[in-house]
Amino acid sequence: MFNGIMTPVVTPLSQDGAIDHPAYLAHSQWVLAEGSHFVTPFGTNGEAASFGMRQRMAAVEALVAGGIDPANLMPGTGLTALEDTVTLTHHALELGCAAAMVLPPFFFRGASDEGLYAYFARLVETLAPVGPKLCLYHIPPVAGIGFSAELVARLKRAFPEAIVAIKDSSGDWSNTQAYLDATSDLAVFPGSEAFLLQGLRAGAVGCISGTCNINAAAIRAVYDKASEPGVEALNDEMLRVRGIVQDAGLMPACKWLLAEATGEPAYGRVSPPLLPLSDDKAAALKTALGPSFNGLASLSQLAA
Repeated sequence: MFNGIMTPVVTPLSQDGAIDHPAYLAHSQWVLAEGSHFVTPFGTNGEAASFGMRQRMAAVEALVAGGIDPANLMPGTGLTALEDTVTLTHHALELGCAAAMVLPPFFFRGASDEGLYAYFARLVETLAPVGPKLCLYHIPPVAGIGFSAELVARLKRAFPEAIVAIKDSSGDWSNTQAYLDATSDLAVFPGSEAFLLQGLRAGAVGCISGTCNINAAAIRAVYDKASEPGVEALNDEMLRVRGIVQDAGLMPACKWLLAEATGEPAYGRVSPPLLPLSDDKAAALKTALGPSFNGLASLSQLAA
């Protein structure tokens, strides 16, 4: 099964709003060097919904062309139109990516489990020639729709080779536990390091977290030392940083920290309708992080 920590990388932008491929590659290489096992292009923190399919495919191709092993990539590919999801997922798998992370068709918030099953069954069957590997992405606070534990178990029974993982960004540990209870051979990833240690002790396999963009080494340390004495202190500091960054606004805060550390404005830009971190929030973020901000000095390597 998949395991480890994954970084849903932020997407650096040029002044005209295009994806800055060199910065995108540099950041992805950095988080892998810091200890992230996988990179997830175009997750929520990658502003996936703001970019078209050609932009997304070109960016993933740039990562592979830049030397990142596609086996370390799990692009987000879920869109509302099944044909578009097939196109993005097929592209990722043909490149050799380890899997694709797939949202449910999020516009259809009233869809039933039966309807979602039909969508994913058609997706798997259409992709059968390329041997699909899918990570279901459960984030109802944003998508407005998600995966019940019963649906996850049903999909895993029907397509045991294709449904390999689930990311749970509900923020509700009882929901993560329900996934763990529903099936024993699915890789369950909490969508935040807030549940990393608890999850590992309960049978989860790591986490997929936006804060890995700026704190991958500390998160990896908790993952590696989960069963060792002293891990609680590492976990407490990791959670402190998570809380501060999350309170500031996870995606714009991570982008601001990257831009501040590297002096590269591409990291700080966001795609409308989102807005960058305000000056007041940026100052408060830097003050709240205190020594931890200085401890993230290795971010300056991105400027090299």
